[in-house]
Amino acid sequence: MPNYQYNIRDATGSVFGGTSESENEDILRKRLTEQGFTVVDIKQVKSAQKKIGGFGGVKKTDLSVMCRQFSTMIDAGVNLVRCLSVLADQATNPKLKAILNDVRAEVEGGQTLTRAMEKYPSVFDRLFIGLVNAGEIGGALEESLQRLSQFLEKDVELRRKVKSAMTYPTLIMGFATIVVLGLMTFVLPKFMVLFDDLGIKELPGPTAMLKASSTFLTNKWYWMIIIVVVFIVAMRLFLSTKVGRRVFDRLKLKFPVFGSLNHKVCLARFSRTLATLLSSGVGILQAMETVAGTVSNDIISDAILSARASIREGERIGEPLARSKMFPPMVVQMISIGEESGSLDPMLSKVADFYENEVEAALASLTAAIEPVLIVGLGVVVGFIVIALFLPLIAVIQNLSGS
Repeated sequence: MPNYQYNIRDATGSVFGGTSESENEDILRKRLTEQGFTVVDIKQVKSAQKKIGGFGGVKKTDLSVMCRQFSTMIDAGVNLVRCLSVLADQATNPKLKAILNDVRAEVEGGQTLTRAMEKYPSVFDRLFIGLVNAGEIGGALEESLQRLSQFLEKDVELRRKVKSAMTYPTLIMGFATIVVLGLMTFVLPKFMVLFDDLGIKELPGPTAMLKASSTFLTNKWYWMIIIVVVFIVAMRLFLSTKVGRRVFDRLKLKFPVFGSLNHKVCLARFSRTLATLLSSGVGILQAMETVAGTVSNDIISDAILSARASIREGERIGEPLARSKMFPPMVVQMISIGEESGSLDPMLSKVADFYENEVEAALASLTAAIEPVLIVGLGVVVGFIVIALFLPLIAVIQNLSGS
């Protein structure tokens, strides 16, 4: 997570500075403003995260297994330093092993577990740190770790289902691209030679279009690479800006079929994360701030932060969420009922279960619908190429028959 240095002015007009980690500059600016400060300036600085060797990152499945083992040992009465030592020995991921060894050394030196883990924000995110901190303060670290393990398992399962559903369409599209490129670069040029040998001067429209495309691919293929590279670089630069992220995140919610699916994934993640934080004793304002950084969509994140500001002013949770138009009436009603009955976290868990089931059903329907569409689409493209190739030959045969 990026680290920012800021200067702020309090109510008396005094200016002072500080540093803080945040998802982005806008979230930090809103947080400071809500605390009653006037932001003078904010700039990103190099993170204080320690450098740990090893290739690759730490998967959520590794963290989930670690949390479950950690919780079991804490519940059995094993002291914290010994737990971390055992976890480091059992870790199969070299990077996680090195991090756990360093965390153990920090804890052994008198540092809290939360502070020791905060040095590795790329591995232990704000949700992770928030739950560990709540467990340490409340004396229920094993329960927090157990909830964290369950959350990670659910999140990994949700991501796996989405990736699995997208695998087949991706393979079909890749196969279709290879087939079309093969026809255009290897088969079509041979037919062009045949047409020249037969003395065909004027080609039908579809055939002429294919010939131009084939000539471009075979003689000026490097332009395709240049165009693709420029497009990718331009998109990355655009998406690295605030405007670019917001445009892309809004499109993700509005895109036909996939927009609804993406929205459901965000709602499931919002509900599951907030339920996990609240059940671990994290305050609603801190929980909402943490959740805003986990939904992976700036539009919904802004709605959550706006709701947090309203809650801070004394409103109930459901009212500002309803005004944002990002949360369906069913979600708002269940949250309102949970808040009124004092069972908000169980109600949020039910909402999360509902939307995870909705995502699974939507993915199954989408996969079933995409398969025939892609196959028909591939057949249409290949059929068009084949027909375009044989149109000149059909014309020659008809001329010969007429003569």
